[in-house]
Amino acid sequence: MGGPVRESIEEVMARIREAAGKAGRSPEEVTLVAVSKTVGPERIREAHEAGIADFGESRVQEALRKMKALRGLDIKWHFIGRLQTNKAKTAVQNNFELVHSLDSKKLLYEINKHAAIEGKIQKALIEVKLSPEAAKHGVKERELEDLLYESTKMENVAVEGLMAIPPYYEDPELGRPFYSRLRELRDEMEGKGYILTRLSMGMSHDFEVAIEEGATMVRVGTAIFGEKTK
Repeated sequence: MGGPVRESIEEVMARIREAAGKAGRSPEEVTLVAVSKTVGPERIREAHEAGIADFGESRVQEALRKMKALRGLDIKWHFIGRLQTNKAKTAVQNNFELVHSLDSKKLLYEINKHAAIEGKIQKALIEVKLSPEAAKHGVKERELEDLLYESTKMENVAVEGLMAIPPYYEDPELGRPFYSRLRELRDEMEGKGYILTRLSMGMSHDFEVAIEEGATMVRVGTAIFGEKTK
């Protein structure tokens, strides 16, 4: 049975396949994370029925309500917003598959502490600040290796890659240098012995460019669910 969400997902998946093919990559290398912040449980259920397994939330309490409403479904929840240290405990306790926004040693220590209490290993990505915009978060390029090194001392946090959000441009090509730079940083860090298999970059308006530059995860909301709605 079709519907607007299913049709949008099919269109996004076709775009992923095309972008991957253009870059000489397999579309299987790219995970589609449906950004479901502000989206109600029923529309998330519809997206899940259309084949989406990964959903991204940016507010812990909002995510917990949806987790409860959709309990029983095989969903991988991603935390994609800025995670405050005082919310780290709740995020770890409630089984987010991946935290995309690790951006400080303080947050690293908090996540590790609470993951140890829960007896689990919390997977995370380091968010890198590639833009001077005040609204953008993440570690500065020069701080990345230090945070990566510190993460290797943590027994209950596994840093699996990097994430970045460039400035918004109407022309997606203008974002390409940021995605290229994140890939270069990943390669530089892997050259120093760190294993970073994931690159979370690209959103509804520019994910094709991100895929061409090596994204393994794209975070797509508007192109699936339309403009913000409850």
